[in-house]
Amino acid sequence: MGVSRLDVFYRRLLLTKLFIGGWGRPEDLRRIFEFRKFIGDREKCKTLVSEDYPVYINKTEELADCLIHDGFFISPLEHLVPGILPPEAVKARFQFIVPKKWQKNRPVCIQLAGTGDHFFWRRRTLMARPMIKEAGMGSLLLENPYYGYRKPKDQLRSCLKNVSDLFVMGGALILESTALLRWLEREGYWPLGMTGISMGGYMASLAVTNWPKPIPLIPCLSWSTASSVFTTGVLSKAVNWTELEKQYAINSVYEKEIINLLEYCGADSFKMRAEQSRGVDSLEHLLGLSGDCRESVGRRVEAGKPSGHCGDPEGRRDRDEYSVPSANSRETNKDLLPSAHSTRHRLKTNSAKCCRPSLHNESISFMKGVMDECTHMANFSVPVDTGLIIVVQAKEDAYIPRTGVLSLQEIWPGCEVRYLNGGHISAYLFKQNVFRQAIYDAFNIFCLKYPNLQ
Repeated sequence: MGVSRLDVFYRRLLLTKLFIGGWGRPEDLRRIFEFRKFIGDREKCKTLVSEDYPVYINKTEELADCLIHDGFFISPLEHLVPGILPPEAVKARFQFIVPKKWQKNRPVCIQLAGTGDHFFWRRRTLMARPMIKEAGMGSLLLENPYYGYRKPKDQLRSCLKNVSDLFVMGGALILESTALLRWLEREGYWPLGMTGISMGGYMASLAVTNWPKPIPLIPCLSWSTASSVFTTGVLSKAVNWTELEKQYAINSVYEKEIINLLEYCGADSFKMRAEQSRGVDSLEHLLGLSGDCRESVGRRVEAGKPSGHCGDPEGRRDRDEYSVPSANSRETNKDLLPSAHSTRHRLKTNSAKCCRPSLHNESISFMKGVMDECTHMANFSVPVDTGLIIVVQAKEDAYIPRTGVLSLQEIWPGCEVRYLNGGHISAYLFKQNVFRQAIYDAFNIFCLKYPNLQ
C-alpha cells in the first residue's frame, strides 16, 4: 500500500522545524526515563493520583444544545516530578461539554488533542457537539501541555522545542487523564471512555494503559509507537536534524549514558539491530568513511562550524536508518585536531559519501530509541480489557508508518482495527463521522459486557 500524496503535500506546508532546541537536557531525560519505568507498570501506579484529587469548575456557559463547563486542576506530574513541566503548563485546563438532558445514563468520553489542536474549538465543533446530537454523549476536552494556554512563551506555534517535551507531555497526560477519570466517577458519570486523533490517539492509548479498570478506548490515526513518525514518516523531514546531530556529536552523554537507560527491547527495537550494530564499521567502509574522517566530523561540530549537508540529504536519510552509534565517533583531544586546510581538503575529496551519513544515522537510531522508550505501547501495561479497544487507521497514512513496527493487534490481542481508504489528512478532514461511530460502538460493547460496573 502506498502513501497519500495529500499527506506528503500537506507536510511541505509546514515550514517551521520540529525540535529546534534539540534533545532536551540530559538530566531531564534521565528523570523522564526513570519515571517511565514506574508509570509503565499499572500495578505500581494505583495510588499515584488520589481518589479525591481536586478538580475545579470555574465557569459555565449555556448553549442551545449543551452546557460548557470550563475547569482546571494542577497537573499531578508537578507533584511527582517537580519542575519538569514548564510553568505555563502546570495548570491543566479543560472544557466539559454535556447535553442539557441526558438520554440514557451519563456517558462521557475524554478527548485528547492531536498535533496543532490548540484550545478547544476544533474538538468541540467537529466531535463534541455532534456527539451530543447523535448519541447524547458528553465530552471532556483536556488541553495538552505545550498547547493553547499551556504553551511556553518561547515555543513557536505547535512545534515542540525539545524532543523531551513530547515525553513530558505524555507523562503529564497519563496522570491528568487519571485525575479526570476519578473526578468523573465521583460525579456519577458512566460509562467513561477515551479517544483522540493522531497524537491525541497515542496519548489516550498511553493513559488507558495506566487505568486499573475496563474502559473503552478509540485511538484514531495513531499506532503502536511514535518512533516511526519522526524517523520514517513524512514528519521526519520537518525535524531539525542539524541541531540534533550537532548536540549528539558534541555531548557524549547522550551516547554513553542516556542510551543505556533505554529498556525497550522488542522485536522492533533499535537494540535488536545487533547485526547492524556490529556492522557499523563495514558500512562506513563501504561509504568511504575512515576512522579519521568520523573523528573530524565530531571535532568539526564541536568547533561550532556548520555541519552542512553533503549531496542529497533527503535521499540519504532513507538508508540504513537504524545503525547504532560507534563509541569512537567523538574525539575531543585538541592535540589531534587536523589543520583547517587538511580538514577542508578531506571534506572536499570525500564529498557526499564521506562524513554526513554516519552522524545522521546515529541520530536517527538514538531518536528511535528514546521514542520507543517513552511511547511504545509494548513498554506499558496492556489495558485491562482489549476487547473494548477500536482502532481507526488510514490505509495510506504517511504520517503514521506501520511498516517495521509491531502492530497494535500483536501488543493488544483482542483489539479491533478498522481501516479507512486514503491518508492521514483526508481521514481527519472527511471521516470524523467514522471516528464518532467507533466511539459509540466501543461504548455499546462496554455497556453489554459490564452493565453493573458503575
